[in-house]
Amino acid sequence: MTVVAFLPPSPRLPARPPDAPWTPPPTRLGLTARQWAVAAIAAASCLLLTAGIAAVAGWVTLHRDPTAAELERAANRDVARRWSAWPVGRIFPGTLPYQPGGGPGETARRLGILPDTGCPDAVDAQIVPLLTANGCRAALRATYADALGGVVTTVAVVAFPDPFGADRAFRELQKASSGDGRLGPSVRAAAFPGTASAPFTDASRMNRTSTRAGPYLLLTASGLFDGRPASAITKPLPGDPFGVAPQLAAQIGRTLAARPLPSCGGADWRC
Repeated sequence: MTVVAFLPPSPRLPARPPDAPWTPPPTRLGLTARQWAVAAIAAASCLLLTAGIAAVAGWVTLHRDPTAAELERAANRDVARRWSAWPVGRIFPGTLPYQPGGGPGETARRLGILPDTGCPDAVDAQIVPLLTANGCRAALRATYADALGGVVTTVAVVAFPDPFGADRAFRELQKASSGDGRLGPSVRAAAFPGTASAPFTDASRMNRTSTRAGPYLLLTASGLFDGRPASAITKPLPGDPFGVAPQLAAQIGRTLAARPLPSCGGADWRC
């Protein structure tokens, strides 16, 4: 015997009368639910695309070689921090060659290095505002004697944040000087007991020079080994006894300001 079950018919929604007015779907801020869903999907796709582009750009940036401009900026930063990063013995070598007035080459020897680095203590009071206004960071001093030990020279390395500050200070210092190379404010004498510089004082300074190398100002002050004050010299000294001073400053400044581009494969740089 076959049994057939009869299910009751499913209820049906009442048909809209043909003459009933059409009612639009509900909206929020002018968009229907379907339109909001489409907008959300589009926004999510844009965010994913943006994140993907940013990730790729970041990876490329981290793994590309540095540009020439980036290498140059890194080299400038390295030069500007050498006054504190380098050992003082590298800034002021134990010996420095020089050429006295057309004669054979000679060697100046270092007599001592002062440990203090304050700008106001290193120079005459008249030029302290000039240096500090242009951003003086530090002033390192060392004293050298020429090959005969007859002339002693104090060399100051005045550090600035960048070459622009050093150049402004250099030009202002030139305006403040008398231009004869013997007078005017400069670096203060640095004497070291038990050496040829022991009697060297500020009153003994007979010659001063100034030059610039990168973010550094090089100042020198020279005098005789016996400490005679400049006021006691009534006649010009024979030859050019203080010609050693600008040569020492030039060599120290040239080494400090040398700006080779960083080598990404070297031991001193990480690119």
